[in-house]
Amino acid sequence: MKKSLNKETLAIRAPKLAELTRQVLFDDIWQRDQLSARERSLLTLATLTALGRVEQIPWHIRFAHQNGLTHDELVESFTHLAFYAGWPAAVTALNYLEDNVCPSAE
Repeated sequence: MKKSLNKETLAIRAPKLAELTRQVLFDDIWQRDQLSARERSLLTLATLTALGRVEQIPWHIRFAHQNGLTHDELVESFTHLAFYAGWPAAVTALNYLEDNVCPSAE
């Protein structure tokens, strides 16, 4: 499996896409007040899991941790998704979670 593009490699391969990602997605959409960054992380991980976009999951797990989600909350989210997105999708996401350890809830 190819390694997922990061910010630097995306900027080299597709400069306009990197610019739009920063300006529209992260500097606009992720900053809107209607949802918190924590909520947006949950939605993003749920969507990536349901659609099988596994290359993006590790980065978004780390980002979710930065946005305040704990390891236990992410485990529970993926467990919940098993019934809506499918067992294999949830187990795959949980596998990525174990590789990107977040602190447990206190």
